[in-house]
Amino acid sequence: MLRVNLDSARTRATGVVYADAVGREFEQPAEMVVLAAYGMNNVHLMLISGIGEPYDPAGGRGVVGRNYAYQVMSSVNLFFENQVFNPFMGSGGLGEVIDDFNGDNFDHSGLGFISGGYIIAGQTGARPIQNHPVPDGTPKWGGQWKRAVAQWYNRSMAIGTHGSVMSHRANYLDLDPTYKDAWGRPLLRLTFDHHDNDLRLSNHLTGVAEKIGRSMNPTHVSVNRPQHPYSIVPYQTSHNTGGAIMGDDPRTSAVNRYLQSWDVPNVFVLGASAFPQNAGYNPTGTVGALTYWSVEAIKRDYLKNPGPLVQAQAQADRK
Repeated sequence: MLRVNLDSARTRATGVVYADAVGREFEQPAEMVVLAAYGMNNVHLMLISGIGEPYDPAGGRGVVGRNYAYQVMSSVNLFFENQVFNPFMGSGGLGEVIDDFNGDNFDHSGLGFISGGYIIAGQTGARPIQNHPVPDGTPKWGGQWKRAVAQWYNRSMAIGTHGSVMSHRANYLDLDPTYKDAWGRPLLRLTFDHHDNDLRLSNHLTGVAEKIGRSMNPTHVSVNRPQHPYSIVPYQTSHNTGGAIMGDDPRTSAVNRYLQSWDVPNVFVLGASAFPQNAGYNPTGTVGALTYWSVEAIKRDYLKNPGPLVQAQAQADRK
């Protein structure tokens, strides 16, 4: 889908425009539009289509694009001369998780951060192009690096940490002023960096993971802390949230509690784009629950009486 078409008042969707496999564009009229793409794609479609006020980080106004949040990752790689782990075996999510440091499961006194995350030792298939752990100090390329990869591929394991990220006014999504896609639409631009809460949280989790790892008496230990400034180049996680968040005030949220656009009530926006923060857990389960919640409201209430499902005083004040 390329965009949502709106009426002249920009308060109702009249349909969508999409392109087929050879690039031909078609318009599909619609009484209701559901955006259920990947979270960042939902935000892109809203910005392209003019659904909701774009977020302005300088003034703090606007709702579409705000509250983008990622997750903060770190790992402790352990190398053992006399252990064999066969990391290529097992299912992708197989592993052991410590949840004692997630959310409010632990005492935060004096730690300087809120929320938390989990600590995991798991196997994800040890893909040979992505997975080639070597101890610190190993050359980045050449014969010595190749020998180290061959030596340690089957004799290493990692303890990872997966932490929450609280939204920050400087982290947001908007339309790129320069770059466009094949259809001439501005690309979605991501502005993000880890801030103090993320870094303190991750450093605490990493310290716990390192303590666990060293107690196993490995030959070598490599500690990989979160990058700052952040770089999107190395893959870390694909759990992006925010940008079209749900809330009870249309001045600070893009959709209401049923994931219905405040501004264009026959548009519903489903997905992790609705999250105001990013929890220590992966968003998939909550995305599913919110989708069922929204669909039930559409079936029970909206189809019988199309219109806003929530009448917010702030919406009336804004008008």
